[in-house]
Amino acid sequence: MTSLALSGEDRMTIISADCHAGGSVDDYRPYLPASMHEEFDEWKGKYTNPFKDLTDDTKSRNFDDERRNAELFADGVVAEVVFPNTVPPFFPINTLLAPPPSERSYTRRLEGLRAHNRWLVDFCGRLPGQRVGLPQLFLNNIDDAIEDVTWAAENGFRSMLVPHVSPGYGVLGLHHPDYEPLWAAFAEHDMVITQHGGSGIPSYDRVPATPFLMLMEVPFFAQRSVWQLILTGVFERHPNLKYVMTEQGTAWVPPALDRMDHFWEQSRATGGVGEMSFKVEELLPLKPSEYFKRHCWIGASFPAPSDAAVMHDLGIDRIMWGSDYPHREGTYPMSREALRNSFSDFSAEDLNRLLWQNAAEVYGFDVDACAASAAEHGPTLAELQEPLTEIPDHWSPAFTRG
Repeated sequence: MTSLALSGEDRMTIISADCHAGGSVDDYRPYLPASMHEEFDEWKGKYTNPFKDLTDDTKSRNFDDERRNAELFADGVVAEVVFPNTVPPFFPINTLLAPPPSERSYTRRLEGLRAHNRWLVDFCGRLPGQRVGLPQLFLNNIDDAIEDVTWAAENGFRSMLVPHVSPGYGVLGLHHPDYEPLWAAFAEHDMVITQHGGSGIPSYDRVPATPFLMLMEVPFFAQRSVWQLILTGVFERHPNLKYVMTEQGTAWVPPALDRMDHFWEQSRATGGVGEMSFKVEELLPLKPSEYFKRHCWIGASFPAPSDAAVMHDLGIDRIMWGSDYPHREGTYPMSREALRNSFSDFSAEDLNRLLWQNAAEVYGFDVDACAASAAEHGPTLAELQEPLTEIPDHWSPAFTRG
């Protein structure tokens, strides 16, 4: 995909690779089997949502088309990758933070998840080509997961949200060979594997420091998925697979790739690392960083200047900007300012790549529909290339991190 030369007054297309949506509790009822409606009503009567942003006036941003489109367009964003946000039937908490289901709750939770996936078909259909939804699956039962991948492909989806694996819940880690049929299904249907940060954490004891511990450790439990997929040869066996890791930061990636490459090179030279002997060339003919460059993309949510500083090292063709709408830490309603803060010195070509071309290629957006909306709502190139001289009073890491 190529772009024409731009002048300062040309409008920029912006696709957010990280937005969140979901139905209200009652919205999901019609998407459940009729035989579960009574069970749903009983669950709903007992459920209390613990999240303020899903109970106060802001919750309608998740499902109110008129409000959502108006706010995103006013923010300069004309298309979005839609991650989940609200609480599907029979879930204890929203889907991104919910632990894997137990054996006892699995069947009900799976039906709730599939209800969300069916709702998502209609939600994305109300803004075709500009909403790309991510249906979900569980990893508890690989046959069920493969069935859900097939369903997603048959219903026009281009990617699925795969959960990170939380230690201690009895679900196999992504490094396990039992997942091979699932990766084969993704490859067969040309489906992108997408993962979002914030999940995969273990169960913490309830102590005063627990929130602080989670903030420190949650990045690791998300980031480890990429080296589990690379180092176990998933991308070597499936050369057409695409993998996206979203809202996990950017600056940590070059050091992680360097470390993997170092171990790979040492094993190639000496037959192992330290006391551990293994022949890496039998599993990985290429360096880990080469698999990353061939298979992996980053959904860079609310990137700060420190994130922007490493993007050229990783390759601008690997990065997709995200606003994280409607979350509090997202850049709405100051996405233009956030982009100016981090990317004012980026070229027009790099901005095009970062803001829409990569997402369009990976997720299959309707480029013409996005461009038509951008002609009315997008910021100009000159606006985005004007350095931000005063940091606004806004809570997003795009402004609070260096």
